[in-house]
Amino acid sequence: MSGATFAADRRRVDRGGEDRRRENRVEDHMPLVGHLVREMLARVPAHVNRDDLLSAGYAALVHAARGYDENRNVPFARFAAARVRGALLDELRGLDWASRSVRQRARRTDGARQELTAELGRVPTVREVAERLGCSVEDIEHADDDVQRAVVFSLQGFATAGADDMVTEPSAGPEEMLIMRERLGYLRHAIDALPERLRAVVQGYFFDERPMARIAEDLGVTESRVSQLRAEALTLLRDGLNAHLDPALAAQNPVKEGCVARRRAAYYSQISARGDLRARLALTGPDGMPIAA
Repeated sequence: MSGATFAADRRRVDRGGEDRRRENRVEDHMPLVGHLVREMLARVPAHVNRDDLLSAGYAALVHAARGYDENRNVPFARFAAARVRGALLDELRGLDWASRSVRQRARRTDGARQELTAELGRVPTVREVAERLGCSVEDIEHADDDVQRAVVFSLQGFATAGADDMVTEPSAGPEEMLIMRERLGYLRHAIDALPERLRAVVQGYFFDERPMARIAEDLGVTESRVSQLRAEALTLLRDGLNAHLDPALAAQNPVKEGCVARRRAAYYSQISARGDLRARLALTGPDGMPIAA
């Protein structure tokens, strides 16, 4: 056997051994992808498809195995986890069809609604919001419809968020998980305590993903009225949660004395009466995922 042939055979053996090591790394760390996907699913809307995230995660794991350099003394699990998380975020960005400009308009609209609510002591009409922003009623309604399908309930204020906002931390410790589960329990109780029409809008639009036209038909109102009810429900949910979870933040949006203030106080009491900490935690599992009723 010539020296050139021997060298070629040696290179083939080395490549074969490296391929096997890569395959073993991928197989050994496939559970890591499942773990990272479960973490992310606990922080994103229910309509996000688990299989899509798993596919993106496994593809990233394969690329990580190909690009891994043992000489850098970085554990492969840490190296792969960073790339899998990045791939999962990219997958979420692809699902998030609301553009940055749409989200900016949504934030401006939400800010105007909050200002008018504080000034008027009630939820403003769509026309009042449009006048505050200097646009038409149709612009407000179209902006709402554009963004609401990508809405993420923020427990700090129910603001819209993009993929980067959905996953703010790579993992949650036991204490953070308990806090998150308590907040989710409060959210569920706050929704259950809503007035019947507002609860029907929230349940139908955000959980059942029903078209606004169908919800309007069931309630016997116009789509514009459903949009107003939706905004009223989100404001009430935000203030109700803040009243229990962050009183200092709730104090920044005081409601004037009168029947509106009394109704708000009664609503806050109903949230508290729905259950204690044990009941709120019972609505989710140890991983923060909702437990089916």
